[in-house]
Amino acid sequence: MNIVLMGLPGAGKGTQAERIIEKYNIPHISTGDMFRAAIKDGTELGMKAKSYMDQGDLVPDEVTIGIVRERLSKNDCQEGFLLDGFPRTVAQADALDALLKDLGKELDYVLNIKVEKEELMTRLTGRWICKTCGATYHTVFNPPAVEGTCDKDGGELYQREDDKPETVQNRLDVNMKQTQPLLDFYSQKGVLRDIDGQQDINKVFADVDELLGGLR
Repeated sequence: MNIVLMGLPGAGKGTQAERIIEKYNIPHISTGDMFRAAIKDGTELGMKAKSYMDQGDLVPDEVTIGIVRERLSKNDCQEGFLLDGFPRTVAQADALDALLKDLGKELDYVLNIKVEKEELMTRLTGRWICKTCGATYHTVFNPPAVEGTCDKDGGELYQREDDKPETVQNRLDVNMKQTQPLLDFYSQKGVLRDIDGQQDINKVFADVDELLGGLR
């Protein structure tokens, strides 16, 4: 089975990816992992990617797609793969279709773990950390006994810049703007499947499992 996994920050994509690869025994392929492996192996494309990354620049599509091709050609992908973090644009999605065709493969599904923005805001802005011991709390899922105070040592709780509402809102808005054209692209191709990510994580995986089980 050949799968692309999508979902906004906080949707629980990582949890579902772990469960999918464990049950179906297919490699979990993320862009970062591919870059690191290509660099470690010293491939020509890996070295090209490194030269851009060392300068803090984005790796061009042609290099990224070449690295994806190298990775998907490996033996462990013969029975399928789970792509995570690629493609990010419609141009990359077109290129992925073309290289899969060259490899005699095609995408079975693009799974989109779908969670409403309000719920994502709740999940992503609720984290607070103790200044003294570093213990982590969540205002909804793991609140301290006394608001603003660590249960363990009475230390003051603070919120990282990344977790503040204005930062999270901006990150979600940027992600939503970037991913919508991709969702439309795959919807038109008939391979997009939305999974309700607002359920219990076990129910989310049950829905994923029911869908993927039909591919065996």
